[in-house]
Amino acid sequence: MAYNPEIHHRRSIRLKHYDYSQNGAYFVTLCSFGRECCFSQYPELARIVDKEWQGIPERFPSAVIDEYVIMPNHFHGIIVIGDGMGNKPEGCLKPGYPQGVSLQKQVMVGKAGLGNIVGAFKSLSVNAWLKVIKSREINARGKFWQDNYYEHVIRNEQELNRIRTYIADNPLQWESDWENPVNHGRTDMKQSDEWMV
Repeated sequence: MAYNPEIHHRRSIRLKHYDYSQNGAYFVTLCSFGRECCFSQYPELARIVDKEWQGIPERFPSAVIDEYVIMPNHFHGIIVIGDGMGNKPEGCLKPGYPQGVSLQKQVMVGKAGLGNIVGAFKSLSVNAWLKVIKSREINARGKFWQDNYYEHVIRNEQELNRIRTYIADNPLQWESDWENPVNHGRTDMKQSDEWMV
């Protein structure tokens, strides 16, 4: 099929002119390809995702991981980008919107942005999984992440705590979770909480 911008264009959910390497906290959600429940089907894959997420601060000294959860077909986590010393930045969650500085005003040199961090996390976890399925001759999809991911700039401490609770409680809500394949197509469910929009 030829490229058709009306059909093939994906709308960006990123904030225009926002520097995603600025100090601040970010909530991310990554879904498996086709929302297949591969993390519950293959516990080894869930362990790989867990290991690669926990390895983020080693690869990116400006990043600190916070609350996260691996669900059957998606992943929620909080990344805090700070001063590069492995500490959460003081005052990174001051009230106001957005937290960062416009790219037109300041460009951070040598500091990884959210997209670089998430991209590396996805790539490393896929590469580790490809090695496992090849060595064990497992009949499974190697590239298991969807292309894009959801992100949300966390604007203050109250929102941070609300999102931490959402992540921690997510396994208890699986039966009614929008990402649960049994719930797709249901019209009586809301797709996201207000802070996720």
